[in-house]
Amino acid sequence: MNEFYPEIETYNDFLLKVDDEHKIYVQECGNPNGQPVLFIHGGPGLGCSANDRRFFNPKKYRIILFDQRGCGKSLPFASLNNNESIFLISDIEKIREKFDINTWHIFGGSWGSTLALLYAQAFPSRVKSLVLRGIFLAREEDTAWAFNKEGANRIYPDYWDTYLESLPTSCEKSYVKRAYDVLLGEDKDQALKLAKAWSTWEISCCTLIPNKEFLEACTGDESAWTLARHETHYMYNKFFIKENEILDNINKIKDIPIAIIHGRYDVICPFDNAWLLHKNLNNSELFISNSAGHASIEEENRHYLIEACNKMLKI
Repeated sequence: MNEFYPEIETYNDFLLKVDDEHKIYVQECGNPNGQPVLFIHGGPGLGCSANDRRFFNPKKYRIILFDQRGCGKSLPFASLNNNESIFLISDIEKIREKFDINTWHIFGGSWGSTLALLYAQAFPSRVKSLVLRGIFLAREEDTAWAFNKEGANRIYPDYWDTYLESLPTSCEKSYVKRAYDVLLGEDKDQALKLAKAWSTWEISCCTLIPNKEFLEACTGDESAWTLARHETHYMYNKFFIKENEILDNINKIKDIPIAIIHGRYDVICPFDNAWLLHKNLNNSELFISNSAGHASIEEENRHYLIEACNKMLKI
């Protein structure tokens, strides 16, 4: 199995002003003269980690990472103002323009795969290749599966019941709307309690084998706050895109080499997301991790992701 590349430090990092309010945190590492690759993190709301740099050969890639609006080291922290898919796509293009990059590779996992696909459909001539993990097509059924009691709760009913203990009862049928009302409400103590429960529910379902270290790393107060609030903000607003927008516009990326990596036992983003995407493309390779769930740190997912990134260097 492919192991992570060694830990590396950034050689450049800065805040990029993208509008009158938001500044996004951008970092570079690897080879300044290497092939440029952009890493797009998941969530929405997670931010980047040090491990996210380690999928790429640092001698051959110029590795660029950024924290999306309102999360990680981007400012203002936790802001949901002007925080929509179209603005995030614009931010990615502003990063490319800032670095004067003609074309680059794009790597995205989970929500990062959604955003990578949306960006590629908006700017296909700028994308040299796509490496996508844990595909999330952002349809209503995909949200319902994990957060509206229409699937994942039947696989992890114990985790789900623990989550519900922090979700106030309501006549509102949509669990996402109930969470949205609390997380964006005036009671900050109640909101933080629910944010921790929301994040614990999601991250607990991410790995096939329970991983305490991974769970703790993603559910600290700040991470939980942005993950839960960003996700409910985007889910409640249907990710600010049309239903089935990605598949309806699939022809726009028909000429881009695409590697799709997906865990067979992914409970957060079920495998049919990847299968449908692959079936609708004639330019994609699908790698099924038969011993993994959703997380990129799982051994087989990591193996295929690194293998795909190495292969993309030859394009």
